[in-house]
Amino acid sequence: MAFERAVIPVEKEHEFGKLKAAIERVFAPGSAEKFLPRLESRGLRVRDFEGVLEKRSIEDVDDELKQSGTTAKALYQGLTVSDQGQMREFYLSKIEQVEVATRHRFRKLYQYY
Repeated sequence: MAFERAVIPVEKEHEFGKLKAAIERVFAPGSAEKFLPRLESRGLRVRDFEGVLEKRSIEDVDDELKQSGTTAKALYQGLTVSDQGQMREFYLSKIEQVEVATRHRFRKLYQYY
């Protein structure tokens, strides 16, 4: 029997969609090269999602979110607990999709310790 991932419906689709789109834009080819140095300069690890939100690192790179008048942290905090869990999982999956050469260049950000 193969593992089957449970489908958990998103409760706050609007906020979830806005934050998901911002994360996708930040990790798009070209944008990741701007985003990762910001994390490095702030002493953040790439897997520290809450730290990334706290330091407003996503807004610094994503002009669309910056111009919307809201923050990634506010969108995240407006989500339900299950939506927040799904968003963290989405973020963690996106950091692993960054090109290998870029991940290697910022390997200290990707280290666990």
